[in-house]
Amino acid sequence: MSADSRARFAEVVRAEPVDVGLAALLLAVEAQPSLDVDQALALLEDRATDLGPLVLAHPDVEALLRGLAGFHGSEEDFADLRSSLLPEVLRRRRGLPILLAIVWVEVATRLGIPASYAAAPGRVVVVIGDLEDRHTIVDPFAGAVHTGPVQPMTAYDVLLRLLTNIRAWSVRQPRTLEAAHTRLWATELSLLVPAHPVELRRERGELLVRLGRFLEGAEELETYAQIVEDEDPAVAELCRREARQSRARLN
Repeated sequence: MSADSRARFAEVVRAEPVDVGLAALLLAVEAQPSLDVDQALALLEDRATDLGPLVLAHPDVEALLRGLAGFHGSEEDFADLRSSLLPEVLRRRRGLPILLAIVWVEVATRLGIPASYAAAPGRVVVVIGDLEDRHTIVDPFAGAVHTGPVQPMTAYDVLLRLLTNIRAWSVRQPRTLEAAHTRLWATELSLLVPAHPVELRRERGELLVRLGRFLEGAEELETYAQIVEDEDPAVAELCRREARQSRARLN
């Protein structure tokens, strides 16, 4: 990701309201540096345009279910990084539940249909309508209406969960530099999202050390130690020790 593209991501996630679709496309640039974000954004516009006549003729959830039936997912997608990258999901029409939910919300919103995110056990689902009033909950991964309990999700929740999925995917891979770099960019983008877990700073520091960026890693570990010192002095001292060891490797 270029400095300009990352700066654009930071700007988008701090805007109100947060453009989740655009943020998801911008984070994909980390894995696909040549990605044309505006061209990918146009794919969402095209999908909404294609579904327009169907939804106008039958303005209900069933019309969206029929129109977006080509988008689906399977357990195999959890092992494929492409299933967490919105441009690839738009191209392949398959992805993780959270990415399929993003497609649903982005398309529905462009059609003037109120849509938002919610968490169900093991899934991100879509609320069509007002969760406090008349609404329907859709599980895009299953391609069906969801009837269980859900919890509303903010844009920050969605983006942090998406980036957490990518970090988790990288942990499951063999310990290669590519996997470490993937985990690093997912961690660094998570740090740009407001209300991120402070523990991500320690994770970033340790990843930088692993990748041979000893001075940067030491500085991040020391920053984390300062943040948690009052709450957990033992962890703070451990991080400072790791920082000293990292600096020693510069000699």
